[in-house]
Amino acid sequence: MPLIDRRKFIQLVGTGAAASALPAILPLSAANAEKSKSFPKDFYNLPIQGNVRILHITDVHGQLNPVFFREPNVNLGVGDAYGRPPHIVGKKLLNWMGLKTDSPEAYAYTYLNFDNVAKIYGKTGGFAHIKTLLKRLRIQAGGKKNTLTIDGGDLWQGSGTALWTRGVDMVEASNIMGVDVMVGHWEFTYKEEEVLSNVALFKGDFIGQNVRVKEDALMSDEYSAMVERYDGSGLYDEDSGHAFRPYVIKEINGARICIIGQAFPRTGNANPQEFFPDWSFGLREDDMIELVKEIRKNEKPDAIVLLSHNGMDVDIKMAQNVPGLNAIFGGHTHDGMPKPIEVKNVEGGTCLVTNAGSNGKYVGIMDFDIKDGKIKSMNYKMLPIITDWLPADKEMAAYIKQMRQTIYDENIVESRAKKFFFNKERVGKTYEEILSEKLAIADRTLYRRGNFMGTWDQVLCNALRHEFKADVALSPGVRWGTTTLGGDWITMEDVMTQCAITYGETYVAEMSGQDLLNILEGVADNLFDPDPYLQSGGDMVRVGGMDYTIDPGKKLYERITNARLDNGHLIETDKMYKVAGWASVTRTPEGRLMWDIVRDYILTARGKDNVLKLPKINHPKLLGVSKNPGIADYPGELG
Repeated sequence: MPLIDRRKFIQLVGTGAAASALPAILPLSAANAEKSKSFPKDFYNLPIQGNVRILHITDVHGQLNPVFFREPNVNLGVGDAYGRPPHIVGKKLLNWMGLKTDSPEAYAYTYLNFDNVAKIYGKTGGFAHIKTLLKRLRIQAGGKKNTLTIDGGDLWQGSGTALWTRGVDMVEASNIMGVDVMVGHWEFTYKEEEVLSNVALFKGDFIGQNVRVKEDALMSDEYSAMVERYDGSGLYDEDSGHAFRPYVIKEINGARICIIGQAFPRTGNANPQEFFPDWSFGLREDDMIELVKEIRKNEKPDAIVLLSHNGMDVDIKMAQNVPGLNAIFGGHTHDGMPKPIEVKNVEGGTCLVTNAGSNGKYVGIMDFDIKDGKIKSMNYKMLPIITDWLPADKEMAAYIKQMRQTIYDENIVESRAKKFFFNKERVGKTYEEILSEKLAIADRTLYRRGNFMGTWDQVLCNALRHEFKADVALSPGVRWGTTTLGGDWITMEDVMTQCAITYGETYVAEMSGQDLLNILEGVADNLFDPDPYLQSGGDMVRVGGMDYTIDPGKKLYERITNARLDNGHLIETDKMYKVAGWASVTRTPEGRLMWDIVRDYILTARGKDNVLKLPKINHPKLLGVSKNPGIADYPGELG
């Protein structure tokens, strides 16, 4: 979508939503009336405990509509994180939370009996339903004036509509939602000018103390002109080089609350730098320490909180090392943690570290009781969004419906190399028509989240191998991508939730067995390094067509053994193999876009009964983890 059309898009869609904005909410559907009888009366009743309420969502990944999302059965902790939340799964997690196995919370926070309980409780999330809950929570706090709504990033990416509108659909949805402050990660995988345009459209504050303008850009007239076009967004302070405000102070019910922003520190390593050539990222812990000191001295806030996209383990370490933080509202690692981790910092103070999951499944609520400039108490609770238990806000529902009627046209940019990959078949159709296409019936529940192979990952790898006739397929171990229940139709929307990124081109390459094993070792080291500051916060690269054994407790280049092709042949270090993949962070590959490959594969591979069958899942064999509380009911071998 050309930048000149972005505000017009907002105006057109916004007009459609506003035309039917009353009454404020829609009633529960008749089809869900029976299900709603089991709705606990006080489930969403949470009177404020104090005088300031912060409402937190994170890692929505473009999911405006309700979804299914299965939580992990494998989330291993290493080093100090061993056995510490979020690295506890299943019944052990419920015991830690003090919850019953037959509760709605068990459905929301664990994978236990997911196939069955998902049919009982239904989908989770949905922006129209989240807005209804936020409205209730604001009322229970005495009005919006007593609350602050914050978003932890990964909001603008993860759906077909987010990709096709370059995140504009999510910006407008967050404005309707009433988001006050946000940080970013995947937001930066649009072009810089698109990011700045979205920041200008966003009615709240886009912050990040660790995003800096590179020195060459500071001297560039071209960069200065781009920043000026978007109301100064993108260069907050020329002297310090901050691209965005490092923090904001909000007056909430007479209290001064400081929110510091922390973007994903490894964005420059994890995503293509061509999208953000003028910006640099990093953990910048020393800068954070000094910033907190300056804020305490000069701003005299009543509380300082960090809105972070570090990942929970990194947040815990940062809470230990940075004195003066009262709470961290975390994201990136998609951990649904209804209880905060209480962390003592190096000066003996306490910081509460939280993480509010992903895909719109949860809202985190922290109430502060602040009197005479001091925090008397902090109370935290996280509420799962059981969609059928919350009526849809009509304004948001109308906006989403209208937005999905947008016509896909020749100006849509799906790829870095549009001239090679533009799909003319989509032109003239509405987003709704494209995304609602039924492809096949799932023979089992297709999920992604977990340290190792998921069933959706297997579909992606099978599609790559089919497209390129490859020996092995590699797919990133990202944590976004919704769940499709066994027996349900796989739609094009499901596919897009797995694949929709701005660098979805695919590739095939000849690779030696040694290089292939080195890739696996490198990714494993990013995942299982005992120092969380050296981790990337994702999961293990998914491997199709090959099995292997991994010992997470070993050192780099010692973790991966017994790698074999599906035919049983051992991977030979000096032999060449045909390896397919996608989402390259360096060069732009020349293969078709991932979602087109997956769609075509599913249509080709489904049977006459329209069922897509997965004859094998490439679960690696795991060593040394059988007693780790971060693993349960593993479908592969444990040694």
